[in-house]
Amino acid sequence: MIVLKNVSKRYKSDVMALSNINLKIDKGEFVFLVGPSGAGKSTLVKMLLKEIEPTQGRIIIDNQNITNIHRRKVPYLRRKIGVVFQDFRLLPNNTVYENVAFAMEIVEATPKEIRRNVPTILSLVGLSKKAKSYPEQLSGGEQQRVSIARAIINNPPVLIADEPTGNLDPETSWEIMRLLRQINRRGTTVVMATHAKDIVDMMQQRVIALENGLIVRDEKRGGYGYED
Repeated sequence: MIVLKNVSKRYKSDVMALSNINLKIDKGEFVFLVGPSGAGKSTLVKMLLKEIEPTQGRIIIDNQNITNIHRRKVPYLRRKIGVVFQDFRLLPNNTVYENVAFAMEIVEATPKEIRRNVPTILSLVGLSKKAKSYPEQLSGGEQQRVSIARAIINNPPVLIADEPTGNLDPETSWEIMRLLRQINRRGTTVVMATHAKDIVDMMQQRVIALENGLIVRDEKRGGYGYED
């Protein structure tokens, strides 16, 4: 599902953020990206989302080489990738329903498809009764659930979660993790960058550890391995 071949990223400041990364993530895997701040996690996530380009190497997602695709095709690539951020990034003046529907409108879904799919996804994330609420009326955990609903509404094969529990209390964090695991069990490949040691240790999924732009550990059922 995701393949990186000899991928490096050097910033203009001459900082080597990633050095010769080789990585393969199979369809349906749940993978944690861990490592200290500055290890290269954010750079890797941004390259998968086509926000920045690698200095060298190739990136393949769902059998498509995305390394040199034309800017015009980036929106189509992003349909294959759902994204959940630490800070939710919801549209403040739109209701929960409208926030999720917006992701379908972008890919030019029909009004009928939107009316059919949005309630189904809101039910999946436990927010059916909040469809008419606005983000400011929701708790942090509920806002993150809206963010997840929006990320998966177009059924992408890959979901990238960048510190999705970073702004949440421990109990709410576990609710979000149960939801991400449920989505993963439906067949979606999940890649999650995190500093949440307890979550990584408890879930026993594949762990890829980065340090100074290098993969220093890749374990099938790994732990966090750092003392933050």
